[in-house]
Amino acid sequence: MSSPTGPASGLPVRMPRPRQPGRHRRPEPLAAPEGAPALVLAVPGTPGAATRGLAEEVVSIARSELPGLDALIGYVDGDDSEFPTLQSVLSRAADERTARYEQALAAGVEAKEPDGPVAVVVPLLAGPDSALLRQVRQAVMDSRVAAELTDVLGPHPLLAEALHVRLSEAGLARADRARLFTVATAADGIILASVGGDEAVQAAGITGMLLAARLAVPVMAAALDQEGSISAVAEQLRSSGSQQLALAPYLIGPEIDAELVVAAAKEADCSAAEALGAYPAIGKLALAKYTTALGIAPQQPQGTPVH
Repeated sequence: MSSPTGPASGLPVRMPRPRQPGRHRRPEPLAAPEGAPALVLAVPGTPGAATRGLAEEVVSIARSELPGLDALIGYVDGDDSEFPTLQSVLSRAADERTARYEQALAAGVEAKEPDGPVAVVVPLLAGPDSALLRQVRQAVMDSRVAAELTDVLGPHPLLAEALHVRLSEAGLARADRARLFTVATAADGIILASVGGDEAVQAAGITGMLLAARLAVPVMAAALDQEGSISAVAEQLRSSGSQQLALAPYLIGPEIDAELVVAAAKEADCSAAEALGAYPAIGKLALAKYTTALGIAPQQPQGTPVH
């Protein structure tokens, strides 16, 4: 039995577990600050059911990483019925913030008048595309809403990881570089296909170097939207000794017609992996852009080896 002052003599006393010190201590979970701006995912390209499903999965990943996050989707080429435009999503977010403040005042609750950005707009793009980014920027300006526009998601080690996974799913790369086995169809040269011209090719090249380190094969970036770029890079890889090429789209998906990837693979006479799609890293990187813009991110998400 226990006495009023504690357990009876001879019984073990349960002590609270001490907080683990040092760098291996589990970090305190982040949560979205009260009244934080919305994360608005700016989705390029012609919207459709597949695009909506992808975008919803990306914001779902972001919400799971940051409880309380208000995450919205705005389509650069939306129709404001089935697919809300970026401009209308921003305007609605501003109206809802004002309404919440006015409701709090009407209820006699002490509330701080809203200030700062209404939203942080994150383009759903792996690399820079000046034409698409101009559209996003124009939509933000046309909304007349105080919103912050972030950079695109790459380059980043997590995108190299995602490319590696997509190649391995297509049987074009080993899933784990640490295990000593081969894949009969594994490529010995990778064409990293981007859109956005020379700037996009240069940015893709940075992620390409990270991918080359993972696969231990040459990786060269080329532009899907520049005539002859894919075939020229394919020829360069073959002339340097690569015999079995593969095309890895450095794309999330909605920003380009999928038929262009098929045509590029045919032009290079090689197989192609799938686009990055809603790989978990995409949601994490979108969130990292948001939290960094607000100054609430402890660090950027780190890449992990593929097993």
